[in-house]
Amino acid sequence: MGLSQFSSRGRTSRGLAVIFCLWGLISVCCAARLSATRQKLEVQKHLNRLNKPAVKSIESPDGDVIDCVHMSHQPAFDHPFLKDHKIQMRPSYHPEGLFDENKVAANPIERSSPVKQLWHQNGKCPEGTIPVRRTKEDDILRASSIKRYGRKKRRTAPQPRSADPDLINQSGHQHAIAYVQGDKYYGAKATINVWEPKIQQPNEFSLSQLWILGGSFGEDLNSIEAGWQVSPDLYGDNNTRLFTYWTSDAYQATGCYNLLCSGFIQINSQIAMGASISPVSAYRNSQYDISILVWKDPTEGHWWMQFGNDYVLGYWPSFLFSYLAESASMIEWGGEVVNSQNGGQHTSTQMGSGHFPEEGFGKSSYFRNVQVVDSSNNLKAPKGIGTFTEQSNCYDVQLGRNGDWGQFFYYGGPGRNANCA
Repeated sequence: MGLSQFSSRGRTSRGLAVIFCLWGLISVCCAARLSATRQKLEVQKHLNRLNKPAVKSIESPDGDVIDCVHMSHQPAFDHPFLKDHKIQMRPSYHPEGLFDENKVAANPIERSSPVKQLWHQNGKCPEGTIPVRRTKEDDILRASSIKRYGRKKRRTAPQPRSADPDLINQSGHQHAIAYVQGDKYYGAKATINVWEPKIQQPNEFSLSQLWILGGSFGEDLNSIEAGWQVSPDLYGDNNTRLFTYWTSDAYQATGCYNLLCSGFIQINSQIAMGASISPVSAYRNSQYDISILVWKDPTEGHWWMQFGNDYVLGYWPSFLFSYLAESASMIEWGGEVVNSQNGGQHTSTQMGSGHFPEEGFGKSSYFRNVQVVDSSNNLKAPKGIGTFTEQSNCYDVQLGRNGDWGQFFYYGGPGRNANCA
């Protein structure tokens, strides 16, 4: 066999190797492109599900687009159990004692102002429609998956008895709350000081809210939540936004933020879930707050939400829940942050104003006029209120009571500091 035959075979082998290599690369590239195309189609499908046809669209100064969607076309009615649902346009009853609460503070130093939403500067939605913050492609792509978009991670409701140091950062969530338990509760109310806390990592958030809870903290927790939050992952910015949340299975497969799944039925044309609220409080300067009331309609059994003194926003139908179909067994009010422990250190994400409770009004964040709704549909000061925080050197809470503010508390903190590493 001659040398030329060996070299010819060698060239053939090398040529085949190159062809196989190129074929492999083409296959990988094609698979990657196919996967990207499939994901884009899935994202578009989800956007079409969430973004309903708009009667009118309003561009907000913060870059949001608010779509005015006909009330009967809102995301809630994608739920199979709501196909023939007749919208309840008003609650059968408000809690007794609600309108006695709107007194002006006697001490002018401790007066605060209500807030509005930024998009109001550029227009309003017509009657018969509801304002829906438009979901963008980037919003979904920031989520861990399309399925998890608009959902909290599991086990984020604070469990006051779980202050075992080994469990503190297991869920990556930390809290500073006041709470009541041991009775049947049919609603809760609070006026919440509004700030714009600094967030260290885009995958962290800081929120201040009330929780209405039923069931156990295992697999079957029912929760209705409302308040304000800063969440770069969810919204793509650091604005302070009004939000709601619900789950009937401990944040596993049910529920979502705002109107990002079927569930909450909105009836109000003036307030948009997930939209920026403005202005916010400043340290040693003007203070702003929002009032939130969630209560169970004694006749229909739905859980209603009111924002401020004037805006009844809508309701969560009672069939969404198991335990909360009857009543709540625990109410919590306070702050929550995600502590991702970047670089092995505690996060510097702020809770509330970013200052500890002992600094007081104008410096620390507060909840005032904290109340529960009892079985007779009366708003009352909570009995036996307790407090809970996993690490008081990072975020803390302090109770108080006076004539103007009733039951109140200051809460929050800076996160990482000399005593919180």
